[in-house]
Amino acid sequence: MQTYYYVLASRRFLLHEEPIEEVLKERTRHYHEQEKEIDFWLVSQPAFLEAPEMAEIKSRCPQPAAAIISTNPQFIIWLKLRLEYVITGEFQAPSDSIPNPVASLATA
Repeated sequence: MQTYYYVLASRRFLLHEEPIEEVLKERTRHYHEQEKEIDFWLVSQPAFLEAPEMAEIKSRCPQPAAAIISTNPQFIIWLKLRLEYVITGEFQAPSDSIPNPVASLATA
């Protein structure tokens, strides 16, 4: 299992009220320059919120939701400090209740 870290917010806030596209493009460019593998993904209506153990988190986030998921906890801490009005956390996947959150996603 892999530990994934996330910032979670309403889709409207994350995609329209914050310049997140610019942040992710810059991060992607930096990773390519450093020849580093992409370790973050932007997910609209993340499936991990449907897991029973995530019910309390889902109830705190306006729907529809969006998340940035990463295997890098420092990146998520940086995003939390930059974005301020987001929920952060972590989960293990794949598990019985949470499938691999990035198996079918393209990189951000």
